[in-house]
Amino acid sequence: MGTFYTRFGKRLLDAAASAAGVAATWPVLAGMALLVKLDSKGPVFYRGTRVGKGSRPFRILKFRTMVVDAERVGPLNVGDTDDRVTRFGRVLRTTKLDELPQLLSVLKGDMSLVGPRPDVPAYAALYSEEERARILSLPPGLTDWASIVNFEQYTDFAAAADPDAMFIARIRPLKVRLQLHYAERASLAEDLRILVWTARRVLGDRSLPAEVRAVVDEWRAQNP
Repeated sequence: MGTFYTRFGKRLLDAAASAAGVAATWPVLAGMALLVKLDSKGPVFYRGTRVGKGSRPFRILKFRTMVVDAERVGPLNVGDTDDRVTRFGRVLRTTKLDELPQLLSVLKGDMSLVGPRPDVPAYAALYSEEERARILSLPPGLTDWASIVNFEQYTDFAAAADPDAMFIARIRPLKVRLQLHYAERASLAEDLRILVWTARRVLGDRSLPAEVRAVVDEWRAQNP
């Protein structure tokens, strides 16, 4: 059933914060949209299918950072040296500003400010029944502990012979473990902590809260 916050309060916070965020950043959004359009041919936005709360599919909204139809000609997981990434797209990916339009998805109700990052259907299909029940009981978020831990995963993909295989074998299992960690603790206080730590990570702080570091270290020790 969830707590009062996850059932009602979370949506109120999301609606208020995303509306304020869109109002405050619309000049930035407009400027970046223009730069995307000038940088390469194609639409301003990328709208890929993701799996959200209750296994419901939705279309995620990002600034386009790759050439048109890039998913048809290469791996799903993209390194920072991939030729499909546009010049301005590299800037957007490095700074995570390509995710900014998802404030509109939060405002619409498809996403939350904080929650498990949504997967493509092929990866969501890999959840165990328990993982699906716990992780997909929450709305997908702009950020979570896994996003903070894997902030620079694109550099790992660049060094991998098979980025998709690497994601499934190494990155996804830890991502799921951290998402379960969040699902066990979802609350207003936890969401605010994640937002603060996300801001710190964007500003270059690589540290983690002690309990999150413990989860990461334990998983890596068990999966050398």
